[in-house]
Amino acid sequence: MKNLPLHWKIIIGMFLGIFFGLGLSFFPSGKIFISNFIKPFGTIFINLLKLIAIPLILVSLIKGVSDLKDISKLSKMGGRTIVTYMFTTVIAVIIGLVLVNLIKPGNSISNETRQELIEAYSSNTEEKREAANKQKSAGPLQALEDIVPDNVFKSFTSNKNMLQVIFFALFFGIGMILLPEKKVSPVKEFIDSLNTIILKLIDLIMLSAPYGVFALLATLVVEAPSLELFAALGLYSITLLVGLTLMILVYAIIVKLLTGKPPGEFFKGIAPAQLLAFSTSSSAATLPVTMECVEKNLGINKEVSSFVLPIGATINMDGTSLYQGVAAVFIAQAFGLDLDLSSQLGIILTATLASIGTAAVPSAGIVMLVIVLAQAGIPEAGLALIFAVDRPLDMCRTIVNVTGDAAVSTIVNKSLGNK
Repeated sequence: MKNLPLHWKIIIGMFLGIFFGLGLSFFPSGKIFISNFIKPFGTIFINLLKLIAIPLILVSLIKGVSDLKDISKLSKMGGRTIVTYMFTTVIAVIIGLVLVNLIKPGNSISNETRQELIEAYSSNTEEKREAANKQKSAGPLQALEDIVPDNVFKSFTSNKNMLQVIFFALFFGIGMILLPEKKVSPVKEFIDSLNTIILKLIDLIMLSAPYGVFALLATLVVEAPSLELFAALGLYSITLLVGLTLMILVYAIIVKLLTGKPPGEFFKGIAPAQLLAFSTSSSAATLPVTMECVEKNLGINKEVSSFVLPIGATINMDGTSLYQGVAAVFIAQAFGLDLDLSSQLGIILTATLASIGTAAVPSAGIVMLVIVLAQAGIPEAGLALIFAVDRPLDMCRTIVNVTGDAAVSTIVNKSLGNK
């Protein structure tokens, strides 16, 4: 078991949690036992994810921006790279939102089961609804005003202020690269070290993931034993997989239209990187292989690949942003919350910005989902609904992240006149 990959451990924990919950549901005291002695471990795991969210996005985003050392003299390559990455990320979120609104996987849950979910998380749900109503009554530019904090330390105290944290991280990072490197090098070294520590903390948190999944699934079974909840999770997974597949087709079309490269040749060239992305669930771990693939198999200029791909590993998380849109609306549907157009436009903005700061490591996307849920007024407790199937889906969305990096490098390479 020690040498078993983490995703297999999580899958095992998922099934054991289901069977354990089903087994104890036949005993009168089973639900009480799970609520008292199993559920707290699931709650602790969710809290750990929320605990690391603000430090993760703050440090990752400052590091990502400050690594662009020549931003004051942003070259043609840099401008096209960042614009293309932002464009594909917005497309990804829109695809996710369109699919989840068409398929409506969360609506397959009956009103009775939905009522059980609402009662289970009633205090959290009511709090979010009040916040949403308050937001609706505000002026048209209130959302823009709220992005800029008057006290950044106060912003660090709540995940719902994550857009303010993102603003500060961008502002801070830009300030660093506009100063001489010698003056900011101590801060840069500190940020790099802090980033390394936070990534290690995520590794440690993920070691407990199989146990957290076990607790979450066992609790879910006894508290909402209806099989339709698991059917809804299956439909949610299918919705996400369809969205990820469509996003890969979008890359193929864009690459063909803008570079003339046949999709078959493109995908054959990056296949080794895609397979590694699937097995590691990490864009960062796949980066050396991605660079080798695009340079040797696709003929991308090394100057382009060494600039575009590392930035992509930080700010281009199309698979992750698509997932955040689908997951947020699915959870809202499961809890019977109606998200209007403005709320869903907010999801597009938040998911796009959150993907910039998502670390290129396994399961960091679900940490960033906390941001999207809080910003849209969706109960964060809904993470318990989707985390059990998150790891296998994380492997799939990492493929999309890496494919997007390779596609943008191909487009930028062609736009600069390189063969």
